[in-house]
Amino acid sequence: MKSRTFAPSWGALCSAFLALPQLSAAFYLPGVAPTSYEQGARVPLNVNSIKPVAAQDALLHSVMSYDYYNEQFKFCQPEGGPSYVSESLGSILFGDRIMSSPYELHMMQNETCKKLCTSKYDMPSAHFVNKRIMQGYALNWLIDGLPAGQHLFDDLTGTDFYSPGFAMGSISTTDPEGPTFFNNHYDIFIEYHKVNGKDNQMRVVGVIVQPGSRAYKDDNLDCNDNQIPPVVLAEDATVETEVTFTYSVYWTESITPWATRWDKYLHVFDPKIHWFSLVNSAVVVIFLTVTVTSVLFRALKKDIARYNRLDQINLEDLSGTSALEDGVQEDSGWKLVHGDVFRTPSHPLLLSIFLGNGAQLFVMTGFTICFALLGFLSPSNRGSLGTIVLFLYTLLSFVGGYVSARVYKSMNGEKWKLNIGLTPLLVPSIVFSTFFFLNLFLWANGAAGAVPFTTMLVIIGIWFIISIPISVAGSWLGFRAAPVEPPIRTNQIPRQIPPATTYLKPIPSMLLVGILPFGAIFVELYFIMSSIWFSKIYYMFGFLFLCYGLMIITCAAVTVLMVYFLLCAENYHWQWRSFLAAGMSAGYIFANALIYLISKLSLGGLSGTVLYIGYSALLSFLFFILTGSIGFFSSWWFVQKIYKSIKID
Repeated sequence: MKSRTFAPSWGALCSAFLALPQLSAAFYLPGVAPTSYEQGARVPLNVNSIKPVAAQDALLHSVMSYDYYNEQFKFCQPEGGPSYVSESLGSILFGDRIMSSPYELHMMQNETCKKLCTSKYDMPSAHFVNKRIMQGYALNWLIDGLPAGQHLFDDLTGTDFYSPGFAMGSISTTDPEGPTFFNNHYDIFIEYHKVNGKDNQMRVVGVIVQPGSRAYKDDNLDCNDNQIPPVVLAEDATVETEVTFTYSVYWTESITPWATRWDKYLHVFDPKIHWFSLVNSAVVVIFLTVTVTSVLFRALKKDIARYNRLDQINLEDLSGTSALEDGVQEDSGWKLVHGDVFRTPSHPLLLSIFLGNGAQLFVMTGFTICFALLGFLSPSNRGSLGTIVLFLYTLLSFVGGYVSARVYKSMNGEKWKLNIGLTPLLVPSIVFSTFFFLNLFLWANGAAGAVPFTTMLVIIGIWFIISIPISVAGSWLGFRAAPVEPPIRTNQIPRQIPPATTYLKPIPSMLLVGILPFGAIFVELYFIMSSIWFSKIYYMFGFLFLCYGLMIITCAAVTVLMVYFLLCAENYHWQWRSFLAAGMSAGYIFANALIYLISKLSLGGLSGTVLYIGYSALLSFLFFILTGSIGFFSSWWFVQKIYKSIKID
């Protein structure tokens, strides 16, 4: 991939997003209303937090973001100081800190080499900025809500696209150990489109920024002079480097309409790998499902027919012993544990709480992906993903409370008050405590991604004022509903469990079951992690929707198969085993995150490593509860079905 020089005139704009079938890509619905400008009207340029992207070695060297107006950067500020732009709760949680800027842009009015201000960098500031340049930090501007980026060309797909953000500086290509160059001049190329039928109304449809480094002498501001040496911030206690910031603005008319202006930002890196992964996962899932279905149905059909036939034999009429011995010998396998299979598992309170939260996460994830698939979570509406996740999780506390209460009641649980209280408190407390602990590292490093204390209070308020009462209402209805009655009476004395074979022991079975759901989402998980840590836009929600469905089917199928083999081995402790085995896919996700840390990241410092591992562990924990719940409920349905099909005296 290589950078392209921007030309004022454009041909037809290409977008990989338009080349994909609608099945795999969400169509676009605008998240904000368009803003039209008359000629000469001021177009706002806001600045966002400065975030790290891949450096020249293609590795990520930091996960900390900084405020644009951090005192160490010494960027020019507007008169009277910068003001914050209102943001959504999700935008704040994802680290956006949008503020006003001193840049003056007027529709269709070009500017050349306009001086902004002059700043002086002492040794601490120079060292700080040079280190950020070496770590690959990028500036993030928003012009009419559209991110300013760089024009790139993908050699693999042969397409042009815009990459949000542009470099703060650069490192010498001839001498990697040489000085770093600080960008102090910005060529801003803005594309506009005239509103149909209104020639005096224009809308911004594209923004490109080409940064440059120019060490101006005195007041000689000639931005087009290529002989001007670059700016090198001296890390010398006796020297202060004086830097003059300038910018130029060029307006170009474009044929791109406002409704599709985001298409050029939504680039697919190697789309064939998406299709290959999807087809591969689909083939594996179909093969697995057909295999499980055929094996189970054939085996169960023979088992049920044999068991029911044996129940009709009157043993007193048998004259010999051979038929009796054959009949008793045939009566083996999963029928032998019919009096124990619905026995209350150990720690039913904890299991029911996990299952309630798992059902809540399952429904929330499904709704979120569907909304994104329909285009409601457009990247133009910043923070919409985080906002909708928080909103849905809060409202769906009712589902969590109801499922937890009804499962606990079906397990003959007696501590119903603890169930009602811990369902909305236990898992959210673990998540919030971990999030707060990791946020302390961001606060300590002065990172812009640190969630403000007032925002923390808002989240706690939503949790206690809205989420907990809704969960309690769901629990109340769950305890009032009839429990799921087992089709077979449970014996008073537990049956002894024989020794299990190697592959049915807890650890091997968990490893075998967990790897298949992980394999269904492995490739898409790679793109999601790249989007999170490398500040890229992820929008392939069509692929994500299909992968989510394949993961659910795989998780259910392999867990049911494991439970069948477990019951055939006369082991009736299937409840926790199904939950833990299906949840083991989260262990593979965490292991994959550690491999990603080694192969794609080079964080160096303790804080960055702790943040990465902490957030990865938090996401893995939530995925553990989600997949574990899928495995349990599919196994519960399976066990109910097979034991309803046999006659028990």
